[in-house]
Amino acid sequence: MTYKMLASGLIAGFAAGLFAALLHFAFTQPLLLLGEQYEMGAMTHFGTMGSHATPSDAAAPQATPSEAPAQDQIGNAEAADHDHMSHDHGAAPMMGEDSSTQRNALTVLFMGFTYAAYGILLAAGYGLATHYGYAITVERGLLWGLGGFLAFHLAPALGLAPELPGTIAADLVHRQIWWLATVIATAAGLALFASGRWGIWAWIAAGALLAAPHGIGAPMVDGFYGSAPPELSSLYAARSLGVALVAWLVLGWLSARLWTEKTA
Repeated sequence: MTYKMLASGLIAGFAAGLFAALLHFAFTQPLLLLGEQYEMGAMTHFGTMGSHATPSDAAAPQATPSEAPAQDQIGNAEAADHDHMSHDHGAAPMMGEDSSTQRNALTVLFMGFTYAAYGILLAAGYGLATHYGYAITVERGLLWGLGGFLAFHLAPALGLAPELPGTIAADLVHRQIWWLATVIATAAGLALFASGRWGIWAWIAAGALLAAPHGIGAPMVDGFYGSAPPELSSLYAARSLGVALVAWLVLGWLSARLWTEKTA
C-alpha cells in the first residue's frame, strides 16, 4: 500500500506539475513579468499628458509604455525584462538569457515538486478511502482533483487572492497561518460531505468547517494601494486559478488511473 501510494502520487504529481508549468508559461508568467516592470517603476499605470500637449496631440495621442494596449504590454513583457540588462553592456544579453533560462528551470522544478507533494496527499486520501470501503475510479479521481483545487486554491483565494508583483498584502506569517487553517478546514469539510456517514450532524459540522475561516476573515491591509494596475492583478488571479483547476483535474485523473492499475 505504501509503495502504491508513493508511486501513483509521485508519478502523477510530477507529470501534473510539468503540465501546470506549461500552462504557467503560456498564461501567467507574462503577467508576472509585466507586474515586475510596474513594481520596479519601469512602467506606471497613471500616465498623464504633459502640459506641452497641443489640441492636435490630444486628438491623436502617442502611446507611452504605460499607455500601450494591454496585450502588447503582456506580449512584450519578457523583452522588457531583459532590456535593462542588455542596454549598452556588451555581453549582458547572454546574462539576461541565462537568468531567464535559470528562472524557467526553477519554475518547472518548483511546480513539479509541489504537485508531487499534492499527488502524495491525494494518494494517501485514496488509501484512507479504500480502507473504509470506498472504491477509487478514474471518474471519482476527477472529483478528488476538484476537491483538491477547492481546498488548496479556491477557498484560500476567497480571502487571499493570488498576488501579482507590485501589489500589497498583509503580514506574511499571518497570511500563511490563515491559508493553512483554511486548507485544513476546507479539506475536512469536503471529506465530511463526501463520506455520507453520521447523518445531518456531519453536514452541519462540514458547513461550519467550510465557513469558519471566512467568518474569521483573512488578514487584510489597512488600505488599498500598489504599483500594479488592478486590472492586471485581477487577470493574474483569474488565470492562476484557471491553471490550478486544470492541473488538479489532470492530477486527479492520472493519479486515480495509476491507482486502479496498480490495484488490478
